[in-house]
Amino acid sequence: MGLGYIGLPTAAMFAVNGIQTLGVDVNPQVIEILQRGELHIQEPGLRTAVEAAIKSGNLRVSSKPAEADAFIIAVPTPFYEDKYGEYNGRKYKLADMRAVTSATEAITPSLRKGNLVVLESTSPPRTTIDIVAPILEKSGLKAGEDFHLAYSPERVLPGQILRELLENARVIGGTTPEGAQAGRDLYSVFVKGEIITTDATTAEMVKLMENTYRDVNIAIANEFSRLADRFGVDVWKAISIANLHPRVKILRPGPGVGGHCISVDPWFFVEAAPDLAALIYQTRQVNDAQPHFALDLVRRAAGSLKGRKVAALGLAFKEDVDDLRESPAVELAALLQKEGALVKAFEPHKPAARFDGFETVLTLEEAWRDADVIVLLVGHAEFKGLEARQVAGQTPARILVDMRGVLNREAWQAAGFRVFTLGVGSTADD
Repeated sequence: MGLGYIGLPTAAMFAVNGIQTLGVDVNPQVIEILQRGELHIQEPGLRTAVEAAIKSGNLRVSSKPAEADAFIIAVPTPFYEDKYGEYNGRKYKLADMRAVTSATEAITPSLRKGNLVVLESTSPPRTTIDIVAPILEKSGLKAGEDFHLAYSPERVLPGQILRELLENARVIGGTTPEGAQAGRDLYSVFVKGEIITTDATTAEMVKLMENTYRDVNIAIANEFSRLADRFGVDVWKAISIANLHPRVKILRPGPGVGGHCISVDPWFFVEAAPDLAALIYQTRQVNDAQPHFALDLVRRAAGSLKGRKVAALGLAFKEDVDDLRESPAVELAALLQKEGALVKAFEPHKPAARFDGFETVLTLEEAWRDADVIVLLVGHAEFKGLEARQVAGQTPARILVDMRGVLNREAWQAAGFRVFTLGVGSTADD
């Protein structure tokens, strides 16, 4: 259930390993694209895997579920854009579980004794037992007695999804030990990594802990970038030196935190226990505010942004992927436009993407052809390899803002650019 970044690769993995698989999605455009033999998402190796799965006859796609031995729910769990919770004056975001409930309701009529249902969607603690189980039990069957119910979160990295689906350790949390074992038996069809069984709520918490841990560590890196800017320090040099300590591993700062996991999942803890998750809440405040700190850097570099032409390089939430979900680069591009800049953004991995808040273009040259300022938002390989003097010959822009700390400042300065780098204070090179 769900043929997105996780559902489609998972369906393909089962199919190429000999399992009759029905991929279901409520978006008719997704079904139409897949039935034409094309893909709606980019991921290394995915096209080959899906083509092999369809050619084997083991993978079909449909807009409706059917009877099966096992059902896997892999639908999005974003947060609401217009609903908030509040605790002691602190507003926090709420998980939008409508896709999970809808998918669960859709499979309930097809549920039979002995079936296995697995929720993969990242969810607040107790979702499996408090939300999914009661819906399924409307079938007249009892979870843990008549059918197995488990939670098994995806734990993969965009750009390496297929390899990590196979090789990463997998956690299966059952509402009963038998449910966990049934999930283990299912995923062992293709998973080569260790499969750990536990209870459903522990498995839900494991997933949230993993991404919250990373969010907290990114927050301290982002806060270090602000402090370095204030004190006239080069944060990139400082981090590289600090990381020489054998027990220190500071991550790289940036213009924010994006993607469907790290920028979303910590809120599920805050929603579930707002009285306890104070550090997690503050972490989200730091990372959600980072695009505004990045905006201020562009403002300082360019002066007034009103009427200034800005070439924004990259819109994905991280380098070398096409995933734009919750991307701080998209947010920053929109903020620049809102400040009066005329933004032309280029995303090499999804050049046809369109947004209401700013203009997107199909080539780098079109983005910077008449620009006043170039802003590197994402450290894609295509951008890291740019030759400064060659770029200088293609654009009138002579201001470069590097939000990722990946460009050689000396080379771009030698080519005639004034270079501003996130986390590098104005006296850092003195």
